[in-house]
Amino acid sequence: MDKDGLKIPRLITLPKINDPRGNLTFIESGKHVPFTVQRNYWIYDVPSGMWRDGHAFKRQEEFLIALSGSFDVVVNTGRQEQTFHLSRPQIGLYVPNMTWRHINNFSTNSVALVLSSTLYDENDYITDIEYFQHLINSNHNE
Repeated sequence: MDKDGLKIPRLITLPKINDPRGNLTFIESGKHVPFTVQRNYWIYDVPSGMWRDGHAFKRQEEFLIALSGSFDVVVNTGRQEQTFHLSRPQIGLYVPNMTWRHINNFSTNSVALVLSSTLYDENDYITDIEYFQHLINSNHNE
């Protein structure tokens, strides 16, 4: 959380066990990510030059990790926009709810693992950036 007590996007370094036979990183729900994991999915085989369209969630929080390769996650909180480059499997990006995000600049053979705080709910998605901005501005003016 930031100094105002708001949830903010941030990088989180996960435990890494170095071993000459190969390194190991793990995630414990509620300990290494700030929510209980309800669902996992991964994005892969993204053609060169393509991106994953932007959206936000009303309730869902996410944690994204580049298991292989690299990609950029562009997040917009309504206060600022930031780009996070993910390229190491022991560093993930926490994306709180009510944060617009899109993913681009996928490298060849990249794999993005996403941990989600909720089960899939189509009604939780905000897919219109103008509507998202309206909701954020309404909340800031209260």
